[in-house]
Amino acid sequence: MAQEVIAPPYDVLDSREARELAAGKPLSFLHVSKAEIDLPGRHGRIFRSGIQEGADNFKKMLDDGILIRENKPCFYIYRLKMGAHVQTGLVVGACVDDYLSNRIRKHEFTRPVKEDDRVNQIKFVKAQTGPG
Repeated sequence: MAQEVIAPPYDVLDSREARELAAGKPLSFLHVSKAEIDLPGRHGRIFRSGIQEGADNFKKMLDDGILIRENKPCFYIYRLKMGAHVQTGLVVGACVDDYLSNRIRKHEFTRPVKEDDRVNQIKFVKAQTGPG
């Protein structure tokens, strides 16, 4: 089911692009990470509704067995290809303290509005749904 679920990160598509990409794909993770695509109106007016919709969609994917919680600690290897560029990495869980103390290096400078958006989604969905 990975090909049905996989989706680009939430911040590389605007709502219109995400809506088009997820059209006819009920399992697309965009229904979680950019759930405003399932609601009428503009993102700014439906922010909290969109996050709640994403949380509901995430729970449904867990309940339906589309997504699973691992029984033991693990990591995942991923590979991204764009043209001739290939990037391989790991998806792992880590302690926030290691990030705050720079043991885990920050990969970019982020804007507070984007950080707040992700923090709110994590609070509602009760999961980290995208790359750190």
